[in-house]
Amino acid sequence: MRIARAEPAPVHERLRDYSRPVSDAAPIDLAAAPAPFVRWIERYLAHRVGTRGGSEHTQRAYRADLLELAVTLGAIGVDEPERTTPRHLRRYLAALDERGLARTSIQRKLSSVRGFYRHLVREGALEVHPATGLRSARRGRPLPSGLSEGEIESLLFAPDVSTPSGRRDRALLEVMYSAGTRAAETVGLERLDVDFEQMLVRVLGKGRKERLAPLGSHAVRALAAYLDDPERPRPLPGHESAVFLNSRGGRLTTRSLQRIVSGLALRAGIRRHATPHTLRHSFATHLLDRGADLRSVQELLGHAHLVTTQIYTHVSNEHLREAYERAHPRAH
Repeated sequence: MRIARAEPAPVHERLRDYSRPVSDAAPIDLAAAPAPFVRWIERYLAHRVGTRGGSEHTQRAYRADLLELAVTLGAIGVDEPERTTPRHLRRYLAALDERGLARTSIQRKLSSVRGFYRHLVREGALEVHPATGLRSARRGRPLPSGLSEGEIESLLFAPDVSTPSGRRDRALLEVMYSAGTRAAETVGLERLDVDFEQMLVRVLGKGRKERLAPLGSHAVRALAAYLDDPERPRPLPGHESAVFLNSRGGRLTTRSLQRIVSGLALRAGIRRHATPHTLRHSFATHLLDRGADLRSVQELLGHAHLVTTQIYTHVSNEHLREAYERAHPRAH
């Protein structure tokens, strides 16, 4: 199907229609994990794949988190997970805090640890879950950082659409901003997931949960133009169904997507660090700024719990406060 290409319309017209450690500490040698821990970790990960699925990236993150736990406990003489006590895990948590990790990183690691020990309890290796009640120190939750509507418009104009890669990048940006997709969801799109007539895309989110996300007319045109592009690379064997390809014909990776967004943001003159998740944050914030209700934004983002979406109301409220301070004659 061929749809004529069009330059991006202003963002206001469109709206009508992953944390990293902050520590400089030396990396932990995961190869030093005690063998009994490693055996249980591999059994747990195999069980997790069989029951919950999950991407290779998620499995790697869980494995790294649990091997780090094993190395930390092994250093204090706990070389078997069955010997873990709440006191040992408090020592582990203290070690994470001392490394200066971001709060989101610590919470992710604790989630991995809790799941691991729940598995040991189910398997009968432990009678009591040692991580019950384990909590990290509360820190202020950082607000998500999105781009302004003007910055989004500049970003959408940044790709050089006279080149095949530029036409792909235009489609990438349009889809992410139109549907609010995560990086992994975007690169994981299959051609059969796109319904051009209904202007919808089927997204496979976290926990392999599916949702339908609407596509605006600009995203539909950019995506159709890219898929129909005679200069689009020929897909490699096994990648024929992928929507977004790299220059060699393989499926685009999340790392490549991050590099693309970062590079285009620089070209657009955006001084702030921009990532694929920045587009997702912008998507949610702009919808709320323009009157969308919180429940609808929750559904569009694929959040399981409303509390996860509520953080965007703080961003929207900050925007309103700034506008009030600038414009009201008696604000000061």
